[in-house]
Amino acid sequence: MRVLLITPFYAPDLGPSAPLLTMLCEDLVRLGHQVSVIAAIPHYPSGIVSAEFRGRLIRHEKRSSVEVIRVWVPSGNRNKLRHRLLTFLVFQMLSSIVGLQCSYDVLIITNPAIETYLPFTLLSSVKRKPTLLCVWDIYPDIGIRMGIFRNPLITSFVGKLEDFCLRRANVIQVLGGGFISDLQSHAVPTSKIVVIPPWLDTDFIQPLPRQNSFSYEQGLNGDFVVLYAGNLGFSQGLENVLLAAKILSHLQHIRFVFIGDGANREKLMTKASDLELHNVKFIPFQSRDRLPEVLATSDLSLVSLQSGVGDSSLPSKTVPILASGRPVLAVTDGGSGLWNLVHQSKGGVCVSPSDPRSLAENILVLEQSPELRQQMGRNAREFALQFYSRRSAAQQFETVLQRLVS
Repeated sequence: MRVLLITPFYAPDLGPSAPLLTMLCEDLVRLGHQVSVIAAIPHYPSGIVSAEFRGRLIRHEKRSSVEVIRVWVPSGNRNKLRHRLLTFLVFQMLSSIVGLQCSYDVLIITNPAIETYLPFTLLSSVKRKPTLLCVWDIYPDIGIRMGIFRNPLITSFVGKLEDFCLRRANVIQVLGGGFISDLQSHAVPTSKIVVIPPWLDTDFIQPLPRQNSFSYEQGLNGDFVVLYAGNLGFSQGLENVLLAAKILSHLQHIRFVFIGDGANREKLMTKASDLELHNVKFIPFQSRDRLPEVLATSDLSLVSLQSGVGDSSLPSKTVPILASGRPVLAVTDGGSGLWNLVHQSKGGVCVSPSDPRSLAENILVLEQSPELRQQMGRNAREFALQFYSRRSAAQQFETVLQRLVS
């Protein structure tokens, strides 16, 4: 079976989707399939393209027997909306041109449609190939809840693009059951939806000692570390985490550590400075090979979503945290996909958004309960091993793709 994947982000890009898609493609190759990827040159999360990837419109490479075709996108500040829209447009045009020259039996493409509408339309409709659409956030719903889409014309435009792709896709893959009701509101029949949870390499991410080379470099060995590692965007509601840090600021051994980049990073750093938070530390994104050490540096790992976002998004960072054997403190609406996942795993506790005092209280309780944290960590690791292996995900994708082709 010849599989073509189109996505803006593929290794060595950082962020949540790139490693998942990279593992999927490599595992489909191991299962005996021919896999090609059309992706943008690496630019996430900052938007800045390194010098080695500049100067060519199209470049070909092999990564673990996967054919990767990278298309040029402009280098610039991804936090600026105008630049991001230009990047979307350039990627769509170049990926469409390249895709029309490819031979394949089935297409996998990621949403949102504002990034992939044109290649979706051309490569699924014009070439009449079956298409699996990966929907890991629901648009424009998540943008409305985050307050990003405020202009009704823009919201309507984004919604029409997304609905077109949702209607035309043969199968829609989501990360959890919580997506199903939201997709039904977009008139998507449940018969088209398949749930394949986020996956990871449980051999790569394992429980490691709390004191390691990364914690030593960052001077965190003597502290109780509350760690947030990932995208510092607007949907995470991390301002409330800073308010919780303010409540606990008299306990200097409790350190709040933010690792990553994103559109909201500068504002968060400014707010931390305004609040005079000496118990907060910001660290840039780390390379993927350091992820096990980064996760092991935490005593308690945060996954945070602002209110109203939880039904449209399941942070894929949750599963690596579970696999690392660290307890999860999830800030999310009750009954959301994240809330249910943490409770099913028995690997952490959940706190409602917009309640920094409750968040601070739960941090303090867990800080004073080392045996409870250890038990949660063991539960988390066992749960990840049972339900979220990369091999299981690849086999599920293979089954769906083979059904589409036949």
